[in-house]
Amino acid sequence: MFQFLVNAEGGLTSAGYVVSVLAVVLFIALIFILLRRKSSSFKMSTQQLVTCAIALALAYVTSYIRIFKLPFGGSVTLFSMLFIVLIGYWYGIRIGLLTGLVFGVLQFLQEPYVLSFFQVCCDYFLAFAALGLAGVFKNAKKHGLIKGYILAVIVRGAFHALGGYLYWMSYMPESFPKSLTAVYPIVYNYSYLLAEGVLTVIVISIPAVSKALNQIRNLCAPAAKPVSSKTA
Repeated sequence: MFQFLVNAEGGLTSAGYVVSVLAVVLFIALIFILLRRKSSSFKMSTQQLVTCAIALALAYVTSYIRIFKLPFGGSVTLFSMLFIVLIGYWYGIRIGLLTGLVFGVLQFLQEPYVLSFFQVCCDYFLAFAALGLAGVFKNAKKHGLIKGYILAVIVRGAFHALGGYLYWMSYMPESFPKSLTAVYPIVYNYSYLLAEGVLTVIVISIPAVSKALNQIRNLCAPAAKPVSSKTA
């Protein structure tokens, strides 16, 4: 069954794409139903659902705009991680993790590579869900967004590195120093994540950008305590 869904190169077959898309549709529909149930202790307002959908769309589109791409996966994009991080920072960990998980599913459909179920979880589902951990700093009094973004990038990189240790060590180039073999997955994955992270932190630290993001937060998360441009 697994071979029917995955080709010899590790990508999805036509049947694999059909099954994956159907699974994603059912997954999102189930989430929507559960979140809208009156008996559920975890609910999302219509405004939150719309904001998350917009953030997912922006993240997905900007993930195609790549400043550069590494040969074995991973690239510096036009701030695609930031949109998911914002959801976690605005609405908290649970909504952030859920939005990140959906984004991970979309990333899997964008460029799937399957070696095992756990590898898919490390490289896609868990790694991108980790972006929602920015919600840890939801109520931070100062620089909450920057702190949340840094945490999200670090944890995402940790999942990619774990997948690297388990599945990708054979792809290590011969030119890489043998004495540093143990840190190859860490160096490889954080090379592009930190590059995008540094660029993003610089941009969101610009006073005009910080002020604009806080104004959007105050509109999209009215239940949250209003923040000023100094607390981003």
